[in-house]
Amino acid sequence: MLFRSHTPKPSTIYAICSRNGMNRLTPPMKQNKQRIIKTKAGELVHIDSHYLARGIIAGDSSRYYLVGLIDACTRLAWVEVVKDLTALTVMFASLKALNMLSQEYQVRFAEILSDNGPEFGRKQTKAKQAHPFERLLQEMSIKHRYIRPYRPQTNGKIERFWKTIEQDVLEGTYFEDYEHLQKELTEYLYYYNHERHHQGIDGKTPAQFNQICQRIT
Repeated sequence: MLFRSHTPKPSTIYAICSRNGMNRLTPPMKQNKQRIIKTKAGELVHIDSHYLARGIIAGDSSRYYLVGLIDACTRLAWVEVVKDLTALTVMFASLKALNMLSQEYQVRFAEILSDNGPEFGRKQTKAKQAHPFERLLQEMSIKHRYIRPYRPQTNGKIERFWKTIEQDVLEGTYFEDYEHLQKELTEYLYYYNHERHHQGIDGKTPAQFNQICQRIT
C-alpha cells in the first residue's frame, strides 16, 4: 500500500494547539522570557514629550514641556525641561539625555521607540536625513522604531513614568523659575534612579538593576 505524506495547514496546527492549551506560555517560559529581556540593558529606550500645565512657574504663563527617556530594561530615566517642541529643541534635549545615561550608567542604546510626533520625525517621511532628531539617531547608530498607530500603550513605560513625575514632583507645586524646575527634576531623577524601588525589576532600583545587567552582558 502506498502512503502519501500530508502536511497540515498552519491554521489546523494552531486550532489543535489552542484546543489543548498549548498556544500559551507556561509560567517557567514566561519567567525565562522576562529574564532574557531584563538582561539587555540599552536594547530599547522609550522617548516621549510631555506638556506641563500653564502657570507651573510663578508669574510665568508660558507653556513648558518635558522630553524624557526611560530604558525598557533597567527603568533608568532622564528628563529635560524645554520651552518648545520644535524638532531642533527636542534633538538637543534628547542628545543631552542620551549622553547623561550613557556617561553615568554606561548604557549604549541600540533602538529608540517614539510616537509619530513631528518632533521625532514622521515614520512615512522619506527625507529623514534632513530631520534633526532622525539625523541624531543616524549619527549615534540608533535604530528608530515607532509605536503602533492608536496604541499609546506600546510606549506604556514612559506613559507611566509621566504619571509618576506628575504625582511625585509636579502636582500642587509651583516653581520660582525655569532653573528651579529643572533643579527639582534633576534631584528627583537621582532619587528615582538610585533610591526608588520598582516592582517590575524585582524590587530593585534602576541603578542596582543596571549593575546586574552590566555584569551579565
